[in-house]
Amino acid sequence: MNKGESRKFLSKFRYSGPCGPVIKNSDGSKPDTIAAAFENLRIKSCVQDDFEMGRVVGTGSFVGTGSFGRVCLARHKSTDTVVAVKSYLKTNLVKNQQTSHLISERSVLKILNHPLIVKMHTTFQDQQCIHFVFEYVAGGEFFSHLRLRGQLCEEAARFYAAEVLLVFEYLHSKDIVYRDLKPENMLLDPNGHLKLADFGFAKILPGGKRTYTLCGTPDYLAPEVILNKGHGRAVDWWALGILIYEMLAGYPPFCDSEALGTYQRILSGNLTFPPHISPAARDLIRRLLQTDLSKRYGCLAGGAQDVKSHQWFRTINFAALKARSTQAPIRPTVKSVDDTSNFEDYGDLPPMVSDIELTEEEQSLFKGF
Repeated sequence: MNKGESRKFLSKFRYSGPCGPVIKNSDGSKPDTIAAAFENLRIKSCVQDDFEMGRVVGTGSFVGTGSFGRVCLARHKSTDTVVAVKSYLKTNLVKNQQTSHLISERSVLKILNHPLIVKMHTTFQDQQCIHFVFEYVAGGEFFSHLRLRGQLCEEAARFYAAEVLLVFEYLHSKDIVYRDLKPENMLLDPNGHLKLADFGFAKILPGGKRTYTLCGTPDYLAPEVILNKGHGRAVDWWALGILIYEMLAGYPPFCDSEALGTYQRILSGNLTFPPHISPAARDLIRRLLQTDLSKRYGCLAGGAQDVKSHQWFRTINFAALKARSTQAPIRPTVKSVDDTSNFEDYGDLPPMVSDIELTEEEQSLFKGF
């Protein structure tokens, strides 16, 4: 299919509401009730024949090992529900020794339940692939909306920074470090609210434990990650500072044509701001982009509350934001529940199959999916 075309899976779905498209089920119930239908899927075995597969809406690599992940629009037949199915080829996972990362991602996703995080309904597998079933977020990548506009006004940037802040506060309360914040991993629902996606780098780090894996996008890496000093939740607050800067300026603060140059700029800590960025925004960014962890906002005694209380967020009602009762500044054009026009057109991609047959021992690595 070409971009903008979509298979009309759910003629029974409709939109209503004065603040833009609000998806409702045919019986008038809210979309969250879909989760109840999927509870049984975690008990019953789910197979690919349970889904009618649509067009590809995303591709990507897993832990930087090459492009072998794929996200497709799909309809779950028995519940008549549009979902996104993210698939990984098993042979690639085994070859690149990424099975443990996949299991970790699934473990993290299973314990998450937050309105600003993409919900995983279930997982299943076949001989060739591992599949994650997620809610479908039709508004597309925040990255696309940001690039279309070039940069955001402070009101819009503040809104999305505040939503990310709420997600980080929630994740850290569960000892989860996200480690991969970037506009590409932020999806927008039909009403323009954030849905954080892609937890491939997320890690459970109880207490003050640290991890030493170099992972993430170069522009968003914290100094302690580059220096391999061990890192924890502080890297998420650094990344929030990078995101705020990029939303306001249109580019990250330490960008360079080469990754090494980016790393050198990050370690230098030298910040320059475009003249249109307000003093309050500059102050918050500087406090988040502190190379000294003992001074970095979010890492102090007040934790996330220090960031929420900063003057730049003074107009934000965080309770209303969490309830998604605040109107979002970006309103994606979403014409139907299975609209794919906000995603890139990947054309016709070859099937995800491999000529290599896994051994019984290799297949056992995926036990539990």
